[in-house]
Amino acid sequence: RERERERETKSASNSAVAAETPAGAHCLLRDNFALRMVETLFEDIFKVDQLDPDGKKFDKVSRIEARSEQFDMYMQLDVNTEIYPIQVGEKFMMVLASTLNLDGTPDTGYFTQGGRKSLADKFEYVMHGKLYRISEEGSGPKVKADLYVSFGGLLMMLKGDPSISAKFELDQRLFILMRKV
Repeated sequence: RERERERETKSASNSAVAAETPAGAHCLLRDNFALRMVETLFEDIFKVDQLDPDGKKFDKVSRIEARSEQFDMYMQLDVNTEIYPIQVGEKFMMVLASTLNLDGTPDTGYFTQGGRKSLADKFEYVMHGKLYRISEEGSGPKVKADLYVSFGGLLMMLKGDPSISAKFELDQRLFILMRKV
């Protein structure tokens, strides 16, 4: 009986549970101790305000305009609506991360089908791209920072608080992850 209890205790301590922390870090918990940590560069919940504000340019792609709830960021994002339909008024969580690996290790740039868990498992729509421009406009307390990312030709512009742009570097590889809320 003691051996059975030892085995049960051992197997219970080896069970892992995925959890999200409010500070933008996603971690894997084992017995309430963080084992692995993925630090996200930015995350917020956005509400779609407009769809294709300059008219529809492509059949399978729409440009959305959205505003975030927590940081009041403005975003324009091209989305492949054939595989991820989105409508005006919908809310979605958007995360920017430099890696999908749950242990926080840098991404190799190659897709592996090994069945390994990743940050992408928690989201519905994921793209990989490159930050190609960071700029600031305005002056004094009204200064706004702009981040421009290309996801294989699908573009994102994120505008808002300049302190958020301090986490990013020019030519940085980024993942955008989205899920509707």
